[in-house]
Amino acid sequence: MRNQLRPLFDRIVIKELDPDRIRRSGLLVPAGSDEPPPQHGIVLAVGPGLDWWEQVGIVMPVKPGDHVVFPASAGAWIEVDEERLLVCRVGELLGVLDRVEDCPECGGRELGAQEACPVCGREGSVSSR
Repeated sequence: MRNQLRPLFDRIVIKELDPDRIRRSGLLVPAGSDEPPPQHGIVLAVGPGLDWWEQVGIVMPVKPGDHVVFPASAGAWIEVDEERLLVCRVGELLGVLDRVEDCPECGGRELGAQEACPVCGREGSVSSR
């Protein structure tokens, strides 16, 4: 029988993602005991929020399937059906990783030198001649 963890209140359940061990330079970083734990993962389940949130118009800022970033000290690691999961409060998250192509304003297009997207915050690069 498979179990599913249902978070309560403003907590979320995150499945850790393996850190990318290949750096941009091509250097392969081996796994070691002094390596920090993974700091990004996929949201599996989201709690209903706190009882006063609805009164002030606050909604849960993440949904299942979101790719999130969190500090190494966030929440508590638990094991459910031999799967390592993080349970933390939504306020402990550092952010949600969105694909640039999914931006409703710029759609990931190339931005001009002095142009900036007001939605995703990307800025155009200054070209040198």
